[in-house]
Amino acid sequence: MIVAGAGPTGLMLAAELRLHGVHVLVLEKDAEPTPVVRSLGLHARSVEVMDQRGLLERFLALGTQHPVGGFFAAIPARAPDRLDTAHPYTLGIRQTVTDRLLAEHAVEVGVGIRRGCEVVALCQDDHGVSVELADGTRLRSRYLVGCDGGRSAVRRLLGVGFPGEPARVETLLGEMELTAEWDTVTAVMAEVRKTQLRFGVMPLGDGLFRVVVPAAGVTGDRGVPPTLEEVRRQLRATAGTDFGVHSPRWLSRFGDGTRLAERYRSGRVLLAGDAAHIHPPTGGQGLNLGVQDAFNLGWKLAAEIVGWAPDGLLDTYESERRPVAADVLDTTRAQMELLSLEPGARAVRRLVTELMGFDDVNRYLIEKIIAIGIRYDLGEGHELLGRRLRDIGLERGRLYAQMHAGRGLLLDQTGRLSAAGWADRVDHLVDVSEELDVPAVLLRPDGHVAWAGADQHGLLDGLRRWFGAAA
Repeated sequence: MIVAGAGPTGLMLAAELRLHGVHVLVLEKDAEPTPVVRSLGLHARSVEVMDQRGLLERFLALGTQHPVGGFFAAIPARAPDRLDTAHPYTLGIRQTVTDRLLAEHAVEVGVGIRRGCEVVALCQDDHGVSVELADGTRLRSRYLVGCDGGRSAVRRLLGVGFPGEPARVETLLGEMELTAEWDTVTAVMAEVRKTQLRFGVMPLGDGLFRVVVPAAGVTGDRGVPPTLEEVRRQLRATAGTDFGVHSPRWLSRFGDGTRLAERYRSGRVLLAGDAAHIHPPTGGQGLNLGVQDAFNLGWKLAAEIVGWAPDGLLDTYESERRPVAADVLDTTRAQMELLSLEPGARAVRRLVTELMGFDDVNRYLIEKIIAIGIRYDLGEGHELLGRRLRDIGLERGRLYAQMHAGRGLLLDQTGRLSAAGWADRVDHLVDVSEELDVPAVLLRPDGHVAWAGADQHGLLDGLRRWFGAAA
């Protein structure tokens, strides 16, 4: 099994596949891990994902917990009370650290990672996919997943369309040192951000600062980083001073282009993360969306490879995750409009700010950003059906501690149910929880509820639908 791209999506997917015994090779075109820090944190659902796989302590040790308020279009709002999660916070952690932790986890479970390997050609047949690398190496795999970013070579070689809107505005980003005093910086920033919310300076420690400033226009190739002089020029144009910026560690640029792949699968080749969708970073959803793609896809693709997948299981990856991405794209489009300096957009921003004073509105928008409100369409049934179940307390511990192996889980509070024919894929846990008001739930490996109730016949239907035929 080959995964193209060693970013968070690719590494998470590779590790998920290895949990099910699939041999995985990750190919990354860059020779070294990128120093560019585009993402600064994990939202609640991604924190849950790490918890479900026993990785959370590693992340908590290197991150900082922040309240979840104020993420929608940077509109000040308090964190909603009693969010449906055991992790009602955003974990501030730099993407370079997230990349490193996920790479370490992937290697620990047996994933092979090759850097400096660029995919330049591919072809597929009924039995597998052949890949050619830039150095002429040819590799063969049963499946290939492109997790190789917004400029995905896999998507291009596959011929999958990527419709949407091109960037209308562009933003410069980098980490550098300043000569200006911090009091001066904060005073200028407070004044400028009354109108220009795409501007900011953040201290990172050790004399280093993260600088974000609007670009003068949209470049033809955002793969070409800006120069320090371009950053200085835009700081002076936006803030009236360049703060004496110097000694950049890295510089980058990003736009507000919004695109969604026409399909997520073509035969034995699939797309995930930014290869399948791009959008502005407003709300900090990009990395999180990709990690959650991988979490949905990993067990399904593994089931197909290992041989127990029921008919159509792999197709549910696209039917479940593509609508989620489409919703995120709409949400970020709306947020970008609310950041506009146009009079009409500013009037709408004032109105939305008033509406977010209502708890239900604030909660609804925040749950969109942190992805705990997602419900996959699994048909009619209990209100929990299709939703992920939060980490609930049990008499003998906590739910997520039982899910580290990436298997399905029958949580049975009755002690009368059986999943004996699926013991190689589904764990049967007889325990009780004061936080669960249904007799039993069948959880998929991604933590979403596949069945809820007390009827053995209904349970068997759920087991066959999501875990194939009994052994």
